[in-house]
Amino acid sequence: MKRSLVAAATATAGALLAVQASGPAEASSSSTYRSTSNPVLFVHGYSGDGSNWNTMADRFRTDGWPSSHMDQWTYDWRQSNATTAQQLSAEVDRLLAATGATKVDIVSHSMGGLSSRSYLKNLAGATKVDAWVSLGGPNHGTDTANSCFDTSCTEMRIGSSFLAALNSGDETPGSSRYATWWSPCDTVINPDSSVPLSGATNTQTACLSHTGLLADATVYAQTRDLINR
Repeated sequence: MKRSLVAAATATAGALLAVQASGPAEASSSSTYRSTSNPVLFVHGYSGDGSNWNTMADRFRTDGWPSSHMDQWTYDWRQSNATTAQQLSAEVDRLLAATGATKVDIVSHSMGGLSSRSYLKNLAGATKVDAWVSLGGPNHGTDTANSCFDTSCTEMRIGSSFLAALNSGDETPGSSRYATWWSPCDTVINPDSSVPLSGATNTQTACLSHTGLLADATVYAQTRDLINR
C-alpha cells in the first residue's frame, strides 16, 4: 500500500540529506547556459523548502547558469495553493526585475506544480513563463492526501474542488511549454496517471522514489534541455 503524505514527509528529511550530499553531475557540453536562457524559479512541494533543490541548482550552476538566475523559493506549504499562487506571482515579478529577463522557467516538485499551474492559469502567469516543469506532481490528485489535513493537502485529494477547477477546460493554457516527469516507483503520487497533463510533454522516468526525482542526473539533464530550447 502506498504511504501517506504524512509518512512520506517524515521520511523526506533523511532522503533530502542524501540528495543534498550528492555532488553536481558532470556538466554537459551539448546544452549549457546561453544569453537567451531564462532564470529558473524552483517551487518545492508539501513539507519542503527551497533547500530541496540544492542538488539540481548546483547542476545548473555547473552547466553555466549564474546564481542570480537560480531562485530556490520557499513558501508556507500549509496554506492554500491559491494563496501560494498569488505569492508566486510576486516572486516571478521580483525575479524578472532582478535579472532583467522577460520570462522565467518554473521547475516544480510534487505539490509545487499545483500552485504554479494555478498561477499560469488564473493569474496571467503564462505570459511570463516560458517553460513549466512538474516533477512528480499530483496534477489529478493522490489518494495519499486522504490522511493529512492542512488546507494545501486536502486540495491534493482526488476530486477536490481545487483540482476540479484547475483541470477544467485546457490543462495547459497559454503559450507556455508544459512538461511533466513521473516515476512508476513513486509511492507518494497514486495513481501514477495523476502526473501527466493533456497538452504537455509527459515523460516516464526510471524507477525513482518521489524525492529521487530531485536528484536524478537523467531527469536533471532532460529538464535542463527542455527549458533551454
